[in-house]
Amino acid sequence: MSGAKETPRQKMIGMMYLVLTALLALNVSKEILNAFVIVEEGLNTTNVNFDGKNAILYKKFQKSLDDNKVKTEPWFNKAMDVKKRANELCKLVDDIKSELYLKVQKLPSKEVADTFKLKQLDSKDNYDIPTHFLLGETPEEPKEDAKAIELKNAIIKFKAEILKTPSGIKPEQAASYEKEKANIKLGLNTDDVYSYSDEKRVHWEYNNFDHTTMAADMCIFAGIKNDIKNAESDVVGALLKAVSSEDYSFDAVEAKVVAPTSYITAGEEYTADIFVSAHSSTQDPAILIGRVDSTDKKNLKIAGTPEVVKVSSGVGKYSVHTGAEGIQEYNGLIQVKGPDGGIKAYPFHGEYMVAKASMAVSPTKMNVFYLGVPNPVDISVAGAAPTDVVATLTGAQGSIKSVGQGHYEVNLTGGTECDINVSIKQKNTTKSMGKQHFRVKKVPSPNASFAGVTGDGPTTVAELGSAGGVIPKLDDFVFDLKFPVVSWNMSMMINGLYIDAAANGPGVTSEQRAMLQKAKKGGRVLIESVYVMAPEGKRKINGCVLKIK
Repeated sequence: MSGAKETPRQKMIGMMYLVLTALLALNVSKEILNAFVIVEEGLNTTNVNFDGKNAILYKKFQKSLDDNKVKTEPWFNKAMDVKKRANELCKLVDDIKSELYLKVQKLPSKEVADTFKLKQLDSKDNYDIPTHFLLGETPEEPKEDAKAIELKNAIIKFKAEILKTPSGIKPEQAASYEKEKANIKLGLNTDDVYSYSDEKRVHWEYNNFDHTTMAADMCIFAGIKNDIKNAESDVVGALLKAVSSEDYSFDAVEAKVVAPTSYITAGEEYTADIFVSAHSSTQDPAILIGRVDSTDKKNLKIAGTPEVVKVSSGVGKYSVHTGAEGIQEYNGLIQVKGPDGGIKAYPFHGEYMVAKASMAVSPTKMNVFYLGVPNPVDISVAGAAPTDVVATLTGAQGSIKSVGQGHYEVNLTGGTECDINVSIKQKNTTKSMGKQHFRVKKVPSPNASFAGVTGDGPTTVAELGSAGGVIPKLDDFVFDLKFPVVSWNMSMMINGLYIDAAANGPGVTSEQRAMLQKAKKGGRVLIESVYVMAPEGKRKINGCVLKIK
């Protein structure tokens, strides 16, 4: 058998029982037993807090499932299985406690007893009935049908089942979860332990329930539920983390080639930006260029010695001197290091037209147009003066206007894509020089920040007290936009109950300030239902979760 030691909770209960026995031997009032009431009520409060903590995890899991069902579903199903097994084991504890309560209180089995209030129990010091009920006639070697044995076996099965790796996931995901699972400490130890009072090794069930009073047993049951809910929290948290174990620090990965123009004059230099469309500020990709006939897109390899593109801040600057006219093509690979240390390659293709005359439409800040903001664009035609260039917009709702010297602004109110059509004035007519296609997107949403926390992060009671309100933050965006806060909601657990309060505008209301003054270490504050004014109108953005340290 294992040589596991007694847990702190078991030692605490054991010490309280020894003190109680000594006091009762001295005929001290049985009101001393009410100390156990305080312990049990504290454990029950902790169980309620665990339920709130786990509810937040399941809410995050549901959002992940809604966002990406294919990726999340195997992990979500496993989390639901863990939740079901935890509830079943907690119910078994409650059923055993309820049945024991009825026997000690001498109530008929059909009567409904309030098993969760130790202070209402008359015979708190009774240990004969609990010992016989839980261990049977021979406490040191109870039979398999003893209630303590049933509980022990259920705990062992619970621990084995919740730690099983979910089915239907990739091998690399399974390996990542196995590493994460190795750090989980479930508790719920049912191994034999050394009993100092008996001066020998004893079974878990004997160590916990032999001649323990009903008051102590109620505390033990509440403590076991503590361990169950804590194990549920740790495992579900690990499963939630595993959902994104292979994700990069950005949402999507796609190879892009963006050139100021792909239609240039012979003898000029062709330049292009080659990059992953969402890059990490801490890691630059490797970009390799090869001939069209030397790139194996299926096996993601380039024959011979590829040209290496210099990369800075996630963007590769590819430059080649042009000569021959006509369409010029090239292929390449963007190599990105994943979270597991492995390299993933993304193929791309680029081409450009070399001609004697051309026009260029160059966005000065981005490769897309955004709704509701002035998008700056430079437009030029080789050999033509800026005043002779005419630009029009088609395919979306909005307009394009010249602001002088080849600089333009595109203002859009609707649509998903558009074309900038360019022509030049020639005496009494105009000549078309082509068009440039653009995607149209909404301005991305900012994230709500409160007390310096964006997303999910730690804070202190002092920082909460000095927080002025919700601040929308939109990092790394090409425009400096303001998103006035319309309304938001704050919720937190106070004295075992979830309390929430709404606010109009960014500032903290007096009701919310009163809530924050009751914040305690280990608690959480949720900032939710945050609405801001975006360029197109009122929009809901992501809130944040503050963990009080």
